[in-house]
Amino acid sequence: MNPTRPTHRLLLAASALLPFAAATAHAQAWPQKPIKIVVTFAPGGSSDIVARLLQPGLQEKLGQTVIVENKPGAGSTIGANEVAKAAPDGYTLLLSNTAPMSLSPFMMDKAPYDPVKSFTHIAHIGSVPNVFVVHPSVPAKTMPELVKWISAQSQPVNYGSGGMGSIGHIVGEMFKNQYKLKMEHVPYKGSSPMHTDLLGGQLQFAVDTLTQNVPYMKDGKLVGIAVTSRTRSPMSPGVPTVAEAGYPKLLAENFLGISAPAGTPKDVVDKVNAAVADVVSRPDVAKRLADLGVAVEKMSPAEFTKFVSDQVTEWAPEVKASGARLN
Repeated sequence: MNPTRPTHRLLLAASALLPFAAATAHAQAWPQKPIKIVVTFAPGGSSDIVARLLQPGLQEKLGQTVIVENKPGAGSTIGANEVAKAAPDGYTLLLSNTAPMSLSPFMMDKAPYDPVKSFTHIAHIGSVPNVFVVHPSVPAKTMPELVKWISAQSQPVNYGSGGMGSIGHIVGEMFKNQYKLKMEHVPYKGSSPMHTDLLGGQLQFAVDTLTQNVPYMKDGKLVGIAVTSRTRSPMSPGVPTVAEAGYPKLLAENFLGISAPAGTPKDVVDKVNAAVADVVSRPDVAKRLADLGVAVEKMSPAEFTKFVSDQVTEWAPEVKASGARLN
């Protein structure tokens, strides 16, 4: 009898179990350090507000510090590209939305990432409409009146958005092109700096996410003309939809979700998806999201991936037709 043979067999058996042991250890280990959520716009916008709203619940659910980091610029592609190029280990996440996924890549000669293939799309949070909003000095309270006022100006009317490549930018260009209006886009690095000019009267008109405009609309500092959702928002029930106003081609909703670099392990994806679903279902968070005008719709990672792919297919021709460019 060879006394080394049993030991040899044990070593072979142990070696065969190593991959399974490593996988189990990884599943138990994550997360072992702080998790970063990159927001592609400046502080104060809807993406930033939602990320910070989810932050405490995600920290509690995942058992690690969650850091929200704002990386605005280049039509929101700077932050998205940082996440696309990050290690697929679950420690760098993206507060994904319509701009870096469905819009900005199609305004560039060569996009720095593929909105579907470069990411693992983990969890859909919900969607929020845009709003056509004006300074009270503008003599327009309806969409037809806004069109009439713009058409009557001798010089192109400046309109603002939360940034080059934002959904507000594209909807504004669709509005201009479809109705042959004299308009010039003024991009800002987020809604907050845009509001400084809009509230001060230096800018008279904007297309922006509804969430951050509602407080000013309620105070009478801004006038909401129409929302771009299919139905009226509970946040501003008195503001008609673009379809009700007679402009159905301007329907557009901004989605919000959580994405990660392509290749992120399935156990991490499942944990983050479950954590997001838990947090958005909490009564206090659900109420706050509703107050912000976010229509929550939970999806599995597979459903969210298909959703993003469908959004890309739907928006690409609209973006290209708008003529909007980031290069």
